[in-house]
Amino acid sequence: MSAPTYVDVMVDQLLLACGLVVGPLFTVAYLTEGATRAYYRPRRHPISCLAIGDRGWTQTANFFVAGLLSLAFAVGLWRAGPSHWGALLVGVWAIGMLSGGIFPTDPVSGFPPGTPDRLEHSTRQGVLHSLFSMVAFVALTAACFVFAWSGARGWAIYSVASGVLFAATMALATAAFAQKERLVDVGGLIQRVSVTIAWTWLAVLAVHTLRA
Repeated sequence: MSAPTYVDVMVDQLLLACGLVVGPLFTVAYLTEGATRAYYRPRRHPISCLAIGDRGWTQTANFFVAGLLSLAFAVGLWRAGPSHWGALLVGVWAIGMLSGGIFPTDPVSGFPPGTPDRLEHSTRQGVLHSLFSMVAFVALTAACFVFAWSGARGWAIYSVASGVLFAATMALATAAFAQKERLVDVGGLIQRVSVTIAWTWLAVLAVHTLRA
């Protein structure tokens, strides 16, 4: 096998760098939009609800950008990373992000105003949104465990802990959006914690792979 060329190395680094920038970009975009959207309560409402309404195109674009950057990162992991299975799982996460832009959610927790609190899958696109989201969450959790085997003990512990915490907080957020009484008013906050855990782990994975 021939040694990688300078161009190959640069391409790998650019693809892996996508894993560093995607989380901050996605986060800044939804925080800005959530802070300026009328009647939207970030502590209560899910991020996906920002894709509903006349200004929904901003969050739709956010999903697409995040999905494409995550997909590029998955390609970089496939080319240079320690696990093809892990790269595929990150690719599934990327497809979930893209699907969030293609299939908007149905109203959740009373947003937009005048809609029911409980999520009612009244549209096909809402059903597909929930389905692809669940697959993406499971894939990213699995990726945390798969990549845990690709480094030293500290990295393994961090990856496993990230997978457990991501799955647990996402389960709590799902219960909140299903109107669990003690959680419903903080469902959006819990989801943001969960998504932050995911993006942070992906960024650290990018650094871990770049160093390797």
